[in-house]
Amino acid sequence: MGILTVYLLVTLSAFFWGANFLLAGPILADLPPLWAAAMRFLLGAALMFIIAGARKEKMLGPLRRHAPIYLLLGVVGITGFNLFFFYALQSTSANSAALIMATNPLLTALLAIGLLGERITVRHLVALPLALIGVAVVISQGDMNKLASLSFAHGDLLMLAANLSWAMYNVLVRRYMPQGSSIVNTSWIMAAGAILLVSVALGSGTHVGALDAKASIAMLVMVVGGTVLAYLFWSVGIARLGAARTSIFLNFVPVFAMLVGAFLGSFPTSAQVFGGVLVLGGVTISMFPQRRMAVSK
Repeated sequence: MGILTVYLLVTLSAFFWGANFLLAGPILADLPPLWAAAMRFLLGAALMFIIAGARKEKMLGPLRRHAPIYLLLGVVGITGFNLFFFYALQSTSANSAALIMATNPLLTALLAIGLLGERITVRHLVALPLALIGVAVVISQGDMNKLASLSFAHGDLLMLAANLSWAMYNVLVRRYMPQGSSIVNTSWIMAAGAILLVSVALGSGTHVGALDAKASIAMLVMVVGGTVLAYLFWSVGIARLGAARTSIFLNFVPVFAMLVGAFLGSFPTSAQVFGGVLVLGGVTISMFPQRRMAVSK
């Protein structure tokens, strides 16, 4: 697989995750947030097993050898992130949450340097703040006073925990993801996360409601694109590019959310378009080939 293909795959992951922000609306109109997350990954895991069965993948051998790793990655990257994210949004604004998550590439890069010994190029160090500024422009709609007026609540601490969970997931995937089929690995990781999310949802006292046609379509697209394909492609990116270089593509998420919103009739401001260009510039800089001189730990 060529490097351009890898870049395309992780960009598609960011696109799917950006689209999830728009898809979540009709789903959350019919399901409590915790059950929405649980159903998303339960259906995602089921689809992964169907794909694995169609490809005649050997599932039990990898499970016996790597069950603790699958459980660890499922707890951190699926259960942990989604639980912190869900409870954070109960007491913080979407803008605050998005801004905190925009620091994930920087946090992932720091963890990758400290825990994996990854080498960070000078270009990457330039790309990180440029992309972060672009994200801030997109989120603030070009009015930086909105960022200054953001209030930080208890939910922001939970959002920081969600941010740390995803950064740790990126690093753990890089270090511990078993060799072999990405379909098998992703299937078991999703299964572990889904079982834990369903267990928490069952204990929450909330109930599952029926989805109407619009919510059903949104859930289908979220499961196929924003869950199965996104996690598969992201794992490929981390394996090929490393945790730090892959994570900077997360800056595309709010940009793609903005573009999908425009497609649905919610057009961005000129300042948001400029912010999107800054993000694109930052990610493009990070994609340049590495040179010998680099900054390392």
